[in-house]
Amino acid sequence: MIVSPCNAPKLSAKRLRNALVTGSALFCLFGAGQLWAFSLDDVSAKAKELAGQKYEAPRSNLPNEFREMKFADYQKIRFRNEKAEWADQNTPFKLSFYHQGMHFDTPVKINEVTADSVHEIKYDPTRFDFGDVKYDPKSTEQLGYAGFRVLYPINKDDKQDEIMTMLGASYFRVVGKGQAYGLSARGMAIDTALPSGEEFPRFTEFWIERPKPGEKQLVIFALLDSPRATGAYRLTLRPGTDTIVDVKSQMFLRDKVTKLGIAPLTSMYLFGANQPSKVLNYRRELHDSSGLSIHAGNGEWIWRPLNNPKHLSVSNFSVENPRGFGLLQRGRDFSHYEDLDDNYDKRPSAWIEPEGDWGKGSVDLVEIPTADETNDNIVAFWSPAELPKVGEPLDVSYRLHWTMDEKALHPADSAWVKQTLRSTGDVKQSNLIRQPDGSVAYLVDFEGPALKNLPADAPVRSQVSVGDNAEIVENSVRYNEHTKGWRLTLRMKIKDTGKPTEMRAALVEDIVKPEPEKVSTQVLKADKLLAKQHEKQAKKDAKEAKDAKDAKDKDAKQPEAASATPLSNPDPAKTEHVLTETWSYQLPADE
Repeated sequence: MIVSPCNAPKLSAKRLRNALVTGSALFCLFGAGQLWAFSLDDVSAKAKELAGQKYEAPRSNLPNEFREMKFADYQKIRFRNEKAEWADQNTPFKLSFYHQGMHFDTPVKINEVTADSVHEIKYDPTRFDFGDVKYDPKSTEQLGYAGFRVLYPINKDDKQDEIMTMLGASYFRVVGKGQAYGLSARGMAIDTALPSGEEFPRFTEFWIERPKPGEKQLVIFALLDSPRATGAYRLTLRPGTDTIVDVKSQMFLRDKVTKLGIAPLTSMYLFGANQPSKVLNYRRELHDSSGLSIHAGNGEWIWRPLNNPKHLSVSNFSVENPRGFGLLQRGRDFSHYEDLDDNYDKRPSAWIEPEGDWGKGSVDLVEIPTADETNDNIVAFWSPAELPKVGEPLDVSYRLHWTMDEKALHPADSAWVKQTLRSTGDVKQSNLIRQPDGSVAYLVDFEGPALKNLPADAPVRSQVSVGDNAEIVENSVRYNEHTKGWRLTLRMKIKDTGKPTEMRAALVEDIVKPEPEKVSTQVLKADKLLAKQHEKQAKKDAKEAKDAKDAKDKDAKQPEAASATPLSNPDPAKTEHVLTETWSYQLPADE
């Protein structure tokens, strides 16, 4: 019996005591069940324990016929979707698995979490169609899975689409409705682009909650391990037009690191409008992402178009308490890419939205030279200024958006860079023939609500700065009727082509002070008459006060007048209004 406060007075003391004891017992049982439920704390305990132990590299259990197979053969191994995990369950989510093969030679442990148990999802060769791949069935008995996929009917109710993939356990990719796989995310980056070499922490074990019927989210716990760090992660996957992954993590350092990368994103940039292909190509652009976007803690928006440099390039943007950052794919027109196979126009942007204050640090951008589109050569992450001590936890939470609606990331009164175009600098001669003048030209198109609402003759101008390695020969702003925005044209002469050249630009508008209201002649006359009356009365009052003062003891010492409190210098009145995000670009060396 559970005692209701309303019924308690009606019970005898003995019955009341027995009922309370029974209720307490039930409460303890419920509490024990609640305590048993699997959570991030369980994974964090494992991560902390690992951090205090010597790192053990994972061992491969892959037989030679799978280790030495070519990619074409690896692709022949197909998962049977009818064998998917939860295929017989009333849930829109299903799990399929990757077979081990090639360099995916180390298994990851995958567990299922239910309301009353946690158990490993064991490797089952009957879940795969091996095609004509020749192998010894006995050699697969000790294998595991190289990773997993999450299936969900995101585009059609009657079709299971792949919306998340985790293969090799360092990277994961996510898509929303109508999107195609592009850039990747990671749990942690260590010493990226440093001479000591980068370390790639790896997710070694997963715990995936079995979703309830009709549930619209999937919870995945993950354990991360590497020679110098461990981590516990809770990933909440929410499919939609923009698929969202809520990340809650706790990290531990085993040993000192020079640079820790939080919420790392990895992408590919081969060429684009700001850096055209050196080889004739029917595609104008070829990239998973076109630029790095940053929303700083002070409210500033920064846009950095990406490059495929000839030399390793690292850029650091100092930011305190970032509001967001990400690698975006701006420009969704198919005509930008003209690729019928790889769907670059449908590859999502990834936007990191921090939860809470992250303190001081920097958003770091790493650009690595690449000769083709098969290599991920772009990395972006948050690097905290202060690293945790070895063994101490570092708690980080953020929301990861996978979207094709990049405009929605900006406030309604802002403007952004639509595109950056590079050209050979030239001047138009009297005969109308354009003559190259040895300069480099960049045309930057700004668009957005802050510009669209302005008249075409608005006094919009640019704020431009370049480094010591360039001389500006043209800086002009022109209304663009096609975008209802403005186009900035910069022509620069580069002093040393062997050095990179930094540039920054934004569009501003002068703030026009309102003129004082004109007052009629009659009102002015009335004001003058009233002022004379007040002046006459003030003189009379002053004379009476003086006479009274003189009547006092003249020998009495008069106190000094209190000094007036100095007014603090007010902030100077703003004379201009920033209309757009800041275009921040680096012309790579030897370009």
